[in-house]
Amino acid sequence: MNKVLILGSGLVSKPMIEYLLEHGLHITVATRTISKADRMIAGNPNGRAVQWTTDRPEELDALVSSHDLTVSLLPYKFHIDVAKTCLKHRKHLVTTSYVQPAMQELDEAAKDAGVIFLNEVGLDPGIDHMSAMRIIDNVKNRNGKIEEFYSLCGALPAPEAVDNPMGYKFSWSPKGVVLASRNGAQYLKHGREVIIEPVNLFKDRFSHLFPGLGELEVYPNRDSVSYIDIYGLQNISTMYRGTLRYKGWCETLDLMKATGLIDDGDNDYKNKSYRQFVAGRAGVSGIDIRKELKEKPGVNATETALDALEWLGLFSDTPMGYELISPFDITSDLMIKKMWLGDNERDMVVMQHLFSVKYPDGKREVISSRMIDYGSPVTNTSIARTVALPASMAVKNILSGRIKLSGVYRPVLPELYNPILDELESVGIRMHEEYGLPVESMIK
Repeated sequence: MNKVLILGSGLVSKPMIEYLLEHGLHITVATRTISKADRMIAGNPNGRAVQWTTDRPEELDALVSSHDLTVSLLPYKFHIDVAKTCLKHRKHLVTTSYVQPAMQELDEAAKDAGVIFLNEVGLDPGIDHMSAMRIIDNVKNRNGKIEEFYSLCGALPAPEAVDNPMGYKFSWSPKGVVLASRNGAQYLKHGREVIIEPVNLFKDRFSHLFPGLGELEVYPNRDSVSYIDIYGLQNISTMYRGTLRYKGWCETLDLMKATGLIDDGDNDYKNKSYRQFVAGRAGVSGIDIRKELKEKPGVNATETALDALEWLGLFSDTPMGYELISPFDITSDLMIKKMWLGDNERDMVVMQHLFSVKYPDGKREVISSRMIDYGSPVTNTSIARTVALPASMAVKNILSGRIKLSGVYRPVLPELYNPILDELESVGIRMHEEYGLPVESMIK
C-alpha cells in the first residue's frame, strides 16, 4: 500500500486528505495542530496525524524516509529543505508552489535519483498551466501561431456574498493575499515589455467582461514574461497573466499602498487610534481625514476607496491596542477581522484564457477557455478544491506509475496535464473551450 506524507494541515489540505483516503492511500499528516488534522481524517483507519513543526529536521527525515511520496503544503520557503530530504531518501515530492531557482537546481539530482519533484500543480499556478497548454499544443499541432495570450484568474466571493466596498472576502491565506498586493509586475504587450513598480501595481488595471458574471477588473500577476519560455511561445507579441477582482479592490489597495498602510517596518503605536495611524502614515492632520486624503497630491483617493477604508474602521477613533507592530499587520489584521468568508457563504474561482491565433493560410481566430467554479459552505471552498484536487490527482498518478517522469517539473507536458484535466472534469472542475471566435473578441 502506497504511503503519502502531507506536511501541513492548512486551508487547502482537507480536500486532499479526503481524496487520497477515498482512493485507498495511507496518509500521514504532519502538522503543528493534530486536532485539526484529526477532524479532516474523520476516523478513517488509513489516516493518521502526527505533531511536527519545521524546526525539527531530524523528525522530517524519519517521516520522509518511511513514506513513498511527500506533499509539501508548507510556506514556499520550506520547500527546498523538504526537497533535499526527499532527494536523500529517493522519494517523490509534490507542491502547489512556484518553482524556485533553488528547486530547479535539483533537476539533475532528481533525475539521477529516479524521482519527480512536481511543482505548480494547484490552481494558479496549476490548472492555469494545464488548461493553457492543452490549447497551445492543439494549436501547434495544427501549425497555428499564437500571437497574443491572456491568462486571467481570481478567487472571489460568489456574487451573492459581495457586501463590502472592496468586493472581496478571504477564503484562503489572508496574509498571503495582502502580501501579494505588494508585488510589482512584468508583461509583454504588442511587442513592448512593460515593467510595473510595486507602488503602481493597481494603477495598471483594466475592465474585462467575464461571461456569466459581468464586468471585473484585471491587474497584472507577477512576471508574465518568464512564461514565454515555459509555454514555448517564442516570438509571441503579447503575454499577460492577470488577477481578476470585483471593482473596489484595486482602487482601495492602491490607496493603501500610496499611504503606506501595508508597509513593513515596526513602529510604536501605543495608545494610538486607527485614525491617528492613518493620518500619521499619510502625513495629514486627521481632522477631516477623508477630505485630506482626497486632496493630497499623488494619492488618488477615490470615493470607493475612501468608503472601503471607512468601512474597515481605519477612520475611527477606536484605540488599536497595539504597541510595536508594522502597518502591514495592523491593516491586514483589520481586513481579516471584517472580510472573512462567512460559514454560510460560497466562494468562487474564475479563470479565463484568451488566445489570438494565426494559421499558415492567413486565417485568424480567438480561442477562449474559461471556468467558473463555486464552493460549498457544507463541504469545501472552491479555492481549496481547485488547489488541492489537481495535486491529489498528481499524487495518485505518480504512485500508480501513470506518471513516469523524473526531475523537476511543472504540469506543462501532455503526460502530466491530460490525466489531471480529464479527472478534474469528472468532478465538475471544467474549462469551457470555444474555438473560432472573431478577432474582435480579443482583449485590446
